[in-house]
Amino acid sequence: MARRWIMPMAAGLLATAVATCSAPADQGEAPATVSPLFPDEAPPPPQLDERQVTLGADLYQQNCASCHGADLSGDPDWMTPNPDGSFRPPPHDSSGHTWHHSDQLLAQVIRGDLDFPESRMPAFAGLLSDEEIKAIIEYLKASWGPQERAFQWQVTWQEAQRPR
Repeated sequence: MARRWIMPMAAGLLATAVATCSAPADQGEAPATVSPLFPDEAPPPPQLDERQVTLGADLYQQNCASCHGADLSGDPDWMTPNPDGSFRPPPHDSSGHTWHHSDQLLAQVIRGDLDFPESRMPAFAGLLSDEEIKAIIEYLKASWGPQERAFQWQVTWQEAQRPR
């Protein structure tokens, strides 16, 4: 029953994220605000865990690189919809929009917990453990610049502060 309101809400969040994620990467600027609902400033981003980054790199190459590119570059035409309305695999480096999303949302997308008809991404729940998914996300973060990392940490921190 709850899924009926979660899916439209998730679709709305995705639409908002896509709309705000279309700025050219060469501007080198993260959006000025994160969320009017949670304006609090997060503490500084934690240091990357190099062991997790190394594990994540291996897991990414085994599970993600065939679609998103060995170099995280995604499909060159990732922002153009396919005839069926789905999208090609986006890049996961700073040129894409992955860094606009919280760790929590990224883990849900990788597991396949969210139903996005615009995505052809397979679900990895049952194939990857939560720790392996966390390692892949840590690997992605290692490719982002400091502004992207700071923005993504702010979004992740704010998500963690939300009352449940």
